Amino acid sequence: MLGELIGEVSGKDTGRRVLAAADGHAVVEVSFEGTSGYYGVSVSGFGTYETELRADGTLFGDGQGVDMTADGQTVTWHGSGLGHFTDGGVVQYRGAIFFSTIAPQLEKLNGVVGVFEFDVAPDGTSTGRIYEWK
Repeated sequence: MLGELIGEVSGKDTGRRVLAAADGHAVVEVSFEGTSGYYGVSVSGFGTYETELRADGTLFGDGQGVDMTADGQTVTWHGSGLGHFTDGGVVQYRGAIFFSTIAPQLEKLNGVVGVFEFDVAPDGTSTGRIYEWK
């Protein structure tokens, strides 16, 4: 069951690199940066994920990143999800994300499993929401 909204995210790709490509199969690495808010605390950060184009046309993504509060506290995260292409070339990802932090105002993140929905446009801009999974 979905619980409280953890935060909303917006970002932009900063780099893409093909790691493997053969016979209709590809693995692409994407680096990005963006802003978010976790339980009302603003953060900015960056991350990298690898996405694999699978034979059935779906995508499997796995990534990690670091976010930072205005006072220099950090949150690290690791997430995985499945994606698919929609009309117009947008990729929609749905998956789970896990956090780690010692920031007092965000330590609640350590005890939750987040579920996310992200949309990535062909120009590399992305938006998403992360919810608690109860």
